[in-house]
Amino acid sequence: MKHLPWHNPTRTAALLAALQRRILIIDGAMGTMIQGYHLDEDGYRGQRFSQGYDGRHVHVHDHKHHVCDLKGNNDLLILTQPDIIRSVHTQYLEAGADLLETNTFNATSISQADYHLEHIVYELNKEGARLARECCDTIEAKTPDKPRFVIGVLGPTSRTASISPDVNDPGYRNVKFAELGEAYREATRGLIDGGADIIMVETIFDTLNAKAALFAVDEVFEERGVRLPVMISGTITDRSGRTLSGQTAEAFLYAMRHARPLSIGLNCALGAKDLRPHVETLSSLADCYVSTHPNAGLPNAFGDYDETPEEMATTIREFAEAGFLNLVGGCCGTSPAHIQAIAEAVAGIKPRVPVVYPVENAA
Repeated sequence: MKHLPWHNPTRTAALLAALQRRILIIDGAMGTMIQGYHLDEDGYRGQRFSQGYDGRHVHVHDHKHHVCDLKGNNDLLILTQPDIIRSVHTQYLEAGADLLETNTFNATSISQADYHLEHIVYELNKEGARLARECCDTIEAKTPDKPRFVIGVLGPTSRTASISPDVNDPGYRNVKFAELGEAYREATRGLIDGGADIIMVETIFDTLNAKAALFAVDEVFEERGVRLPVMISGTITDRSGRTLSGQTAEAFLYAMRHARPLSIGLNCALGAKDLRPHVETLSSLADCYVSTHPNAGLPNAFGDYDETPEEMATTIREFAEAGFLNLVGGCCGTSPAHIQAIAEAVAGIKPRVPVVYPVENAA
């Protein structure tokens, strides 16, 4: 990435200062919290997309017709149920989160194509960042000595550029690098315009997808003439210790270093105990900050997560005491109670110091 001025130098300076002083807390799961509202189809549609929806016929207020189901499109709630998203954000801030992730995990044209909502992607990202910004500013006004930051989230999309979805045709791809780049550029513009302090490419299961995202983010920074700090977070998909596209944590780090990220880390797929050796690897090698936001253990037979806040916090505290962490939060199955327990567990423990590599003299 080119050396460009910070988009908001005051806030970036505050973020960097906070990272030097203590371990920062990322929020927890959005989907887990949304599930607690038990929204039906009309709940997801809200007033904008539904009037008399009966599963077959729909009259919409939006300027395009949507005859497919929208239930399960959590990102859409930014527009149709903003009070729910605002409430979840606020609960995490009150639990001790320093950083809020925008509810934009699937807010790309590629993922929203499943709902025929590609045309609202910029709006989703801008409003998602604006809502999080509003919540952070409200809490920060009460505790001005503790700044809160908005992480603009770019999820992995529902497609993979490295692996064929057809076992009978290993050379086939259902998405191209250029298509990923265009989708990520649009989302990034919205996140910046909505007030994000940081851009995070997260839950990376395919390194090529991530490279498309980072390339797109860099292009938008150049387009705007400014940059934001970038966080990168990969996913070890199972106990093999590799991403879906086959990389170990070490290989993943070296594949991402060119982006000069603020942090690199791991999230999702596994609980903290199973992520430990991989977070340790990143901690021992990364010349940037290290983050992790694991699941609340592994899902049970019903797809639920059973690890209690106390259990998860005990494991995370050991991470912190071992010197692995700069930023920590929760992914699937976590709640404000988990985040509060984690925040209390790492309070007062010194943050990890990034690795410093010697600079080679030019011959």
